[in-house]
Amino acid sequence: MNTASMKQDYQERIVPILMKEFNYITVMQCPKLQKIVLNQGLGEAVADKHIVDVAQQEMTLIAGQKAVATVSKKDIANFKVRKKMPIGVRVTLRGERMYEFLERLVRVALPRIRDFKGINNKMDGRGNYTLGITEQIIFPEINIDNITKLLGMNITFVTTAQTDAEGFALLREFGLPFKK
Repeated sequence: MNTASMKQDYQERIVPILMKEFNYITVMQCPKLQKIVLNQGLGEAVADKHIVDVAQQEMTLIAGQKAVATVSKKDIANFKVRKKMPIGVRVTLRGERMYEFLERLVRVALPRIRDFKGINNKMDGRGNYTLGITEQIIFPEINIDNITKLLGMNITFVTTAQTDAEGFALLREFGLPFKK
């Protein structure tokens, strides 16, 4: 399945299912996937600046789009954090890259997790979903031999859904393996 077919799958298969399930009158009421945000918080970056560069390169490989460093907003003495210090990496995917990433996540990356039983079905109350991943090595783009540190990340699926039920139904139809 290529990326065009993931979008096509949404239009041809998922929209009619959602229309029937939620009794929508028009296609425009159907929830859509707006964007996928990959975010990595790097608390260790305070001690070692090199971690941010490595994380940025890895995130760029995983997403297929350049990742940007996130910086602190204020000084926090307890954590030895100064204002505008790089403390994380993020990338926002939209359009074709978003569908391509979603397909790789569902078909390749998630099945590679050890003892995988499905992902939690806890939505945020507005139809969006955040998936926490503990290791970046589940993505085939990452070469395990070059890994210096195992880094986790959050993957947030932002939808146009009004309720959790609609958002859940949309992501379920896209093939996210939720726990039963």
